[in-house]
Amino acid sequence: MTLPPKNRSIMSRAAKFGGLEVTEAKRLRTLEEENAKLKKLLAEAMLDIAVFKDISSKK
Repeated sequence: MTLPPKNRSIMSRAAKFGGLEVTEAKRLRTLEEENAKLKKLLAEAMLDIAVFKDISSKK
């Protein structure tokens, strides 16, 4: 049985946030968003470092 997309979304949220209070779920979402931003910043910094190393090795 395949659920429509809306129901799949509800089911996945229920599985993820099942036992959490509303405030806890909001805090978790905020932390996940912050974590994603930090991961992006880290990836960009690592890329910058790799570029600088590449440039400095060519001199």
